Amino acid sequence: MKVLITGNMGYIGPSVADQIKASHPDAVVVGLDEGFFAHCLTGAKVLPESRIDQQIFADVRNVDAELLKGVDAVVQLAAISNDPMGKTFEQVTDEINCQSSIRLAKLAKEAGVKNYVFASSCSVYGFAEGGPRKETDELNPLTAYARSKIGTEKGVEPLADENFTVTCLRFATACGMSERTRLDLVLNDFVAGAVSTGEISILSDGTPWRPLIHIKDMARAIDWAITRKGDNGGQFLAVNAGSDEWNYQVLDLAKAVAEAVPGTKVSVNPDAVPDKRSYQVDFAKFRELAPNHQPQVSLQEAVKGLKEGLEGMGFNDPNFRDSDFIRLKILNGHRENNRMDNDLHWIRKG
Repeated sequence: MKVLITGNMGYIGPSVADQIKASHPDAVVVGLDEGFFAHCLTGAKVLPESRIDQQIFADVRNVDAELLKGVDAVVQLAAISNDPMGKTFEQVTDEINCQSSIRLAKLAKEAGVKNYVFASSCSVYGFAEGGPRKETDELNPLTAYARSKIGTEKGVEPLADENFTVTCLRFATACGMSERTRLDLVLNDFVAGAVSTGEISILSDGTPWRPLIHIKDMARAIDWAITRKGDNGGQFLAVNAGSDEWNYQVLDLAKAVAEAVPGTKVSVNPDAVPDKRSYQVDFAKFRELAPNHQPQVSLQEAVKGLKEGLEGMGFNDPNFRDSDFIRLKILNGHRENNRMDNDLHWIRKG
């Protein structure tokens, strides 16, 4: 089996590659990435890409059809990966997250690829009252990032047939220690605050709901999807990927971190503008379809892993929200230093 992973040099990619290699020891794993965040290593003993078979540096917006020859499964992780980046780079978010994902799926189908896996998001539910959201419930995207995910789902659905199985995994909010850890994610942010300052500053009133999933459990879901058959969920499937037990209010997440890092103080902002991104998610369908690839990491294990990982790096930056641990900061740095243009293309010199 040959698997192409786009965006493999990001936060989630190393875990996905490792999981596929562990489950399919004979698989050929190829990574394709532009390298925006390739240098953002956190506690890595070796370059993660040394563990895969081939690394291609390329813009996912311009993938060469030749690269898909002989590929059995494509995993599309490449994305402008959160709401602040999506707001800053709205057109690029559509180009990379949506248009390139649809184009890649078309090229994959033409090349005879059997499975196409798209990393979608539970953020498509936006603000949702009345209980956990199911896949059949109304979508309410509030951001460019969420709209790009829905756009891709709609764009790739007509491509699915008996020879081309498409799986869109609507992931809960990612968390956990990685070899390229991001701190612009809610649980990671809280652990970073506890470790560096002994304080967790919640920017909202703490009441919004968030479903979370550890990156290792995201990798397990992707591992299931790369060989999924059409008789298990349909030739096209958009499914919530996560665990019912991981639906938390933001304040409860902060309290769990404070318990793991003794002495941590938690503060909320009661005067904050209400956070409209609040939703619970129902993961029953994923539990039914993928019983052997269910999330295994607990909240306590995720917090412990982040705490130990950050402490092992000697992390102590109280201003981490304005540091290179924040992906938007990295992109802006590339632009400000004339390494990249406003459309996030590398500026080739000489």
